[in-house]
Amino acid sequence: MRRPYKAAAPVKEGPRANRDIRAPRVQLIDPDGQNRGAVSIQEALEAAEDLGLDLVEIAPNSDPPVCKIIDLGKLKYQTQKKAAEARRNQKVIEIKEIKMRPNIDDHDYETKMKAVRRFFEEGDKVKLTLRFRGREMAHLELGMQLLNRVRAEVEEIAKVEAEPKLEGRQMMMVLSPR
Repeated sequence: MRRPYKAAAPVKEGPRANRDIRAPRVQLIDPDGQNRGAVSIQEALEAAEDLGLDLVEIAPNSDPPVCKIIDLGKLKYQTQKKAAEARRNQKVIEIKEIKMRPNIDDHDYETKMKAVRRFFEEGDKVKLTLRFRGREMAHLELGMQLLNRVRAEVEEIAKVEAEPKLEGRQMMMVLSPR
């Protein structure tokens, strides 16, 4: 015999308020921030009702739970604003890749280094990739010298996150801003 589908009870977000508070006694804080001490839940609900505000559970794990008389709608609005502000201010760190060849010309090298410095100013990590073609594989020390030159140039603004390593025909190193 099949049982009928029963939807799960909706889970409420945020702090418990008014009749949802289950404790028999609570530590009451009035709208001005004054501590009124431990009172019965009924007394606290009546005080909130008299002021036309809500009784909101601030610290549910303390004994007795701390409840404050405030406007619940206003509290939710402020919480949403704080969360939106935090999302707006967070910086996503990206890894930018710079590709070079072991026998790179001086001007090309300077151009690439300008880009590397700009990425560090923006707070991004930089992955340097050196590509070896054909017989260049016989001169891996040239690639190592180039990566060490880059490391020395950006030493004061960046630190090495991943040491140079050879993967197939590529040598890679990751730098992150200080």
